[in-house]
Amino acid sequence: MKDIKDIAVIVQARVNSQRVLNKMLRPFADTNLFELTLNKLLNSKVIPQQNVIASVYEDELKQIADKLNINTYNRSYESANNDNSLQKIYEWHDKLPFKYVIKVNGCSPLLKIETIDKFIQHFIEQEEENLFGVIETKDYYWNKEGRLVTPWPEDQTLMNTKAVEITYKAAHVLYASRMDLIKDNKFMGDFQKEGGIKLYPMDELECFDIDYEWQFNTAELLYNGRSKRRK
Repeated sequence: MKDIKDIAVIVQARVNSQRVLNKMLRPFADTNLFELTLNKLLNSKVIPQQNVIASVYEDELKQIADKLNINTYNRSYESANNDNSLQKIYEWHDKLPFKYVIKVNGCSPLLKIETIDKFIQHFIEQEEENLFGVIETKDYYWNKEGRLVTPWPEDQTLMNTKAVEITYKAAHVLYASRMDLIKDNKFMGDFQKEGGIKLYPMDELECFDIDYEWQFNTAELLYNGRSKRRK
């Protein structure tokens, strides 16, 4: 069993998003995505507040973290503007005094703190040193050459999603890894090796990730609707 004291929970954010301009700071359900995520983590029953870290470069983001008494890692300009270097994007990997990191996506407002806590608790209790949130699917997939890559179910003469085998797609919301792997340009583990990454199936709606303008608007409608049902 791992010790929670060895685990950093990091929210990494920047304001220079291109597909949805300023998505972390623009108004969202009477707050913004960044503050919503940090407040969510403050309500955790598993994560000590001192283990929560906002990895940010811009002053606007730092001010929100400071207001909430969240520890800040001062991300560099190079890190905030890089999209292809693992070590540069996660430059904190050899600077923070933790053995493990759990990265929480700040662009998934429907993700519940209860789900985050269960993910962390599962990671603590399991033997494996990585965990990756995924979404279970039962469907048919083709590669770019048009070849079916989903195994065709035996004794089936037409497409039947009830019969097709389960596959998993990345949820892009929760990740757990040893920090020291990053120096070797690895995160979580070996994606090409069978069993190299421990998968954690999650609810698809909670994993709704904002990458485009329509997703921002849809997520706000869904979030507000869920909030009204709670009242």
